[in-house]
Amino acid sequence: MARYLTPWRISLLCLITVYTDGVVPNSSAIHVLSFLTAGLFPLDPADKQWEKHYLPGIEELEETLSHHESSIPGRTLWDLFLKKIWSLDSLDALEELMNDVLPSLLSKTREQLIQERDNGIEPEEDGMRLSRSSPLGMFIRRACLEYTRLQFHDSVRLWTGFVKYRLPTYHMWARRNPSDEQSPVDINLALNGLDTTSYLSQVVYGNFEEETQEEGSVSVKDAERLVEFQVGELQRLGGRVPDEMRAQLKHIMTSESSVPVLMYYLEYLDAWRAGDYTSAFDNLHRYFDYTMHSNVDRSAYQFALLNLAIIQADFECFSEAISAVQEAVAIARESHDMNCLNFCMSWLYHFGKAFPEQMREVQNSGMLGNEKEGLAFLKAKSKETDMWSLLSTTLVSEAKLEMQQPDASQGESLASIIECFVRASHVNMTKSLSTSTGTHMQLQSIMYARIGATHLSWLDTEVFRECYAEGSPYDDFVRITFRNCQILAQKGNYKESFARMNKVEPERLRAFRYNNSWTYYSGLLQLRRQICRDDKVAVEHILSQLRAVQLLEFDMRLLLAFHTIEFTIRQGDYGRALRMVEQAAHSMQPENFDVHSQIKLLCLKARILEKSGHPQRGFSLAMRAASIAHRSKLLFDLWESICTLAAVLLSLREFEAVVELVESIMPQTLESEDFALIARAYSLLVDANMGIAGELWSTLGKESLPSRKEYVSRALGYIDSAYDSYEEIEDLLGQTEMMAKKATVMHLTGDPVLANDYAAKYLDLRRRRGAEV
Repeated sequence: MARYLTPWRISLLCLITVYTDGVVPNSSAIHVLSFLTAGLFPLDPADKQWEKHYLPGIEELEETLSHHESSIPGRTLWDLFLKKIWSLDSLDALEELMNDVLPSLLSKTREQLIQERDNGIEPEEDGMRLSRSSPLGMFIRRACLEYTRLQFHDSVRLWTGFVKYRLPTYHMWARRNPSDEQSPVDINLALNGLDTTSYLSQVVYGNFEEETQEEGSVSVKDAERLVEFQVGELQRLGGRVPDEMRAQLKHIMTSESSVPVLMYYLEYLDAWRAGDYTSAFDNLHRYFDYTMHSNVDRSAYQFALLNLAIIQADFECFSEAISAVQEAVAIARESHDMNCLNFCMSWLYHFGKAFPEQMREVQNSGMLGNEKEGLAFLKAKSKETDMWSLLSTTLVSEAKLEMQQPDASQGESLASIIECFVRASHVNMTKSLSTSTGTHMQLQSIMYARIGATHLSWLDTEVFRECYAEGSPYDDFVRITFRNCQILAQKGNYKESFARMNKVEPERLRAFRYNNSWTYYSGLLQLRRQICRDDKVAVEHILSQLRAVQLLEFDMRLLLAFHTIEFTIRQGDYGRALRMVEQAAHSMQPENFDVHSQIKLLCLKARILEKSGHPQRGFSLAMRAASIAHRSKLLFDLWESICTLAAVLLSLREFEAVVELVESIMPQTLESEDFALIARAYSLLVDANMGIAGELWSTLGKESLPSRKEYVSRALGYIDSAYDSYEEIEDLLGQTEMMAKKATVMHLTGDPVLANDYAAKYLDLRRRRGAEV
């Protein structure tokens, strides 16, 4: 493998000479310079055509230059470029280009100008000269220096590689320059009457008919650029090395050259994403061993420890991870490495939120302080060190903390949350931070859902899918896709929900962790549907599979617990459901406490007590849930709490209070677009209106007939609305209950024909439930 110079770099040097000849018009100069600089600088992950800029073939050069006219009439820049590369008719011409032509394109140094002045040489004014410190000037200086370092056999290999590189353009050049037609290989062969089939040509240049990739087409510098690009991609997106890239890297690394040290870090990232702990651990040690061996001040040691802590935590070696990050913090403080220290403190904060039990000892030592102090520290230090990505992440974390643990005494938590989101969005836009957008929009969508603005929550997920999904980390993409499908599922659009989950590209799921999350999320969507269908066998099968998935996110594990409790309540096993609620409540720690989960657990417990014949005990729980939701401005939870409170009051025969409560929140409940909650609200109105009608009959008798008929008519309308909502989400139990109520109402109103029809529908739904079971 060559050190630096390759055939395509020789072609770039020829293109620079064309540019300095002054034949490139101003309208085409930007395109030419853009192509040149794209081949010189590190590969940009945002570049959609990075493959063309990595090792541009002769076809990419033709595509770039053939569409631009030159200052010479009738000639394109491609024609002039062909003339330039074919003017190199021998190795001697290449020597002249590297030793004489290219150095003359650079502006002279101060010492050269003084020497020419002292010798009486007039300064040259003709021609364009490149600044020695410009990108093109530095490229020429590096190329000339590298050429002087080449051994003779290496220069011959470079020349033969360049001959084969330009060979596909011979007929195009010969057609445009018939008077200059020469041998397609070397002018010396033509002068001696030889062709490409001669023995001498075969010895020097080999067989031109064999389409094999030359070893000299890739240099060590190119390999380093490619590995740096791939490492950046893995760190930015969080995936694994694609198969095509892996094959290309394997071909490069098996060449006769030393492997770039960064290759071990790439192997570490790939093994880590694949779940291969042994290979990841080995490659991480190997990379930092080489790095610190070549780095005298050992500044990479703290970053090695931070990476070690991350991998240990991902493979659930928590004590080793905490020890490693504590040592990294200590060394970063001693060496005043604020970047590493900020990263370590940020990782410790998020680790403590995910695994509070493992962080007891660290938090008791006072290293981090409380959560708000830790976030304040990170915000201040990220501003000081211009770590804008960390600042954006910290602002989003602060918003998440306010969402989970609102300050009810001030009543301004919602304003603080929105302020944090706006500041994070401002940082993302002004500093062009695309990787932080996914987390920001996901949490913002959750915030909108909690305040009852489901349409805004949906809009955030749709905006991300349409505008930011392409360059976002795979983890954020999978999470927001699930959030998007959750909103579809709560409206009963299961088909579209499953279709969107299944459309996630396999490339985004190659990492073990992301595939695990996708499997879990898909299972949750299926579980919700099967619970509504009342399919006990399917639900138990899905639950057994989901419990086997070891997902680290506490909120997802809690969501599974909520679905399991809901299923147990529907089965009528209230004692077991109550024990599950208590178990879920005990699993919540101060570090992962979420007021939304607290309200949900209170509502579930109140429902269980109401259904098991203890409405008085459920009344205080429902009131407490509604009070917390009101203070925290969690409006969706407030509507659910009020429905739970209404169910408790219904058991206590407070029918008028139930009607007033539910009707007061019905418009907001409809706006939430949660069909399960809407159906519950309509069902409560059915029971409350029938209860009022029954009380009127018991107190006034036949005199209450007009009023009683009005309440019965309202109940019939609410039954239809509740049935439609249950039907949307495929809730067979709810549909069966509504048909039973409607048949009963028809029987009470003296319409036996309709009563029999609805009873038949009720029996049909019962048979469907039995078939599902």
